[in-house]
Amino acid sequence: MGYDFHLGRNGPALIEINTNAGGAILNAALARAQRSCCSDAITPEFMDMTAFDTDIAEMFAKEWRHQHETGSPATIAIVDDRPGEQYLYPEFLLMQRLLQRHGHEVWIADPSELEYRDGCLRRSGTRIDLVYNRLTDFSLEQPEHAALRAAYDDASVVVTPNPHNHALFADKRNLTLLSDSTLLAEWGVDPALIRILSAGVPATERVTPDRTDRFWSNRKQFFFKPSSGFGSRAAYRGDKLTRTVWQEICQGDYVAQAYVAPSERLIEFDGEKQRRKIDVRLYTYEGRILLVAARLYQGQTTNMRTIGGGFAPVLLTTTAGLSTACQMCANRTEVIVSPPTRMDRQR
Repeated sequence: MGYDFHLGRNGPALIEINTNAGGAILNAALARAQRSCCSDAITPEFMDMTAFDTDIAEMFAKEWRHQHETGSPATIAIVDDRPGEQYLYPEFLLMQRLLQRHGHEVWIADPSELEYRDGCLRRSGTRIDLVYNRLTDFSLEQPEHAALRAAYDDASVVVTPNPHNHALFADKRNLTLLSDSTLLAEWGVDPALIRILSAGVPATERVTPDRTDRFWSNRKQFFFKPSSGFGSRAAYRGDKLTRTVWQEICQGDYVAQAYVAPSERLIEFDGEKQRRKIDVRLYTYEGRILLVAARLYQGQTTNMRTIGGGFAPVLLTTTAGLSTACQMCANRTEVIVSPPTRMDRQR
């Protein structure tokens, strides 16, 4: 799971929940490397990098046991459309090696390589026990994913994350429920929890025909997102909307989220100080934080194309006792988002 936050003026604001959040393995490697130059940075208790690989492997074992009482998956397929062309393909390779070290046979596969016959999902004739699903067809509705969907429907293979996970947690329409204090009170949710959600989840509403005039008139106050979108695709800041795009939003299945401006980080890039926007991602499993990372970017939404941007480690610090290098980064803050170095970018 991935929970994405903007650090707003009134504290952290949860802007998105993801069930197939990418980047965890890459950010773990980056966090380990960063500590070589910031050895005085405080490591939070939840970021035990020595146990990270074991925690990830155990996560897949637990997903298996949710469906099977005993044993563990012998064969695992990391599945995405045209995986070799994906931006995060290097992470697929790292995940493959991590799981192989823990005794699993692991393939990276395109859905076209899968077939469902005799009650088994197979690749090249070999049975697949578990699928690590990186597809962005969250409901597995597209024809090219039919074999995987059939095996999932028949419980013949463990799929994680799966359509149920996405519907329960990551569909953006759920944010309209989490930010509705009145509805939560009617459901009997604990008042203390409602206060936490009210403070941390920006007010979110569905874009429906009876609300379009109000949203258009007040569009600068909102960020518009497709309910099943991903990676900031087709998401728009209200103050950047054109009439043409607005008509597309009105005809689609969108939510309007109260806009919380991201915080910024002043970085030095090629000898010049520049500002980058920040969002912070918590990688979690079963309610436990495994890793915290950030993304630095320019523009309306997060992206991996901003020069000097991309994934960055988050280090908790105090300025007292820090090394000179870390003090230069800290800039008298308690949370550092450290930009990637030139060497990081070359690697």
